[in-house]
Amino acid sequence: MAREDEFLEYVQSGGQVEVDDWMPDEYRARLRKFIEMHGNSELMGVLPEREWILRAPTLQRKLALTAKVQDEVGHAQLIYRVVEDLGKPREQCLDDLISGKSKFHNVFHYPTKTWGDVGVIAWLVDAAAIISQKALLKCSYAPYARIMKKICWEESFHILHGRDVILTLMLGTDDQRELVQEALNRWWGPLMQFHGNPIPADEDPMVVWRIKSQGNDEARQQFLDGYVPQIWELGLTVPDPELRKDEESGRWLYTEPDWDELMHVVTGHGP
Repeated sequence: MAREDEFLEYVQSGGQVEVDDWMPDEYRARLRKFIEMHGNSELMGVLPEREWILRAPTLQRKLALTAKVQDEVGHAQLIYRVVEDLGKPREQCLDDLISGKSKFHNVFHYPTKTWGDVGVIAWLVDAAAIISQKALLKCSYAPYARIMKKICWEESFHILHGRDVILTLMLGTDDQRELVQEALNRWWGPLMQFHGNPIPADEDPMVVWRIKSQGNDEARQQFLDGYVPQIWELGLTVPDPELRKDEESGRWLYTEPDWDELMHVVTGHGP
């Protein structure tokens, strides 16, 4: 058996790799690119929310948002440290991010127009993120899996913060409730694109190498299962007339996300 085949068998059976262990070039390259994008996304995720610290409605909200922003910067620093161990200096990561050579997540390309957007980001975008991040807790690259424990723990607080912002608005005036609905309408498309195109898990190299333990569509179904009932419970309308749960299969049916738009956004051409 070739060394690469032995490595693949090892990670697929639950084995984990440390920084000094041998790994195939393809594995290292995919791993580094994926983790670098994660670090970029944590850093770029600061920018839409940072603008709202001074505009947050109360001192408590200002403090909570400041703490959230600090967490995200800290996550980026942790993640870039893992990338450095894989052979790419932090300064090069930042240079490539600024020049557009490397990418960051689609949701962080969009502006935060209102306080409702801030709540939707912290509640639903972070909820989608933590589903993806929990799938990294069993990552075959052990240093990455270890830092994900801290990141997931802190992200869970961000979701609670976001839900509290949304609950407060929904218990407010008609204008405040409309603010939330308008924000949800804007963010639903990016949320449905969040976990990526529905490539079968057994064809996804990231799952095959066990860099992540969950396929894209499985993650999207988990998000819908966990959060659509909560959205409805608050009296909000999901802006997709096709969205429903099929009772026989137990899976959510929905309008196919615009994958061309996703590619347009992540390659730096919008919105």
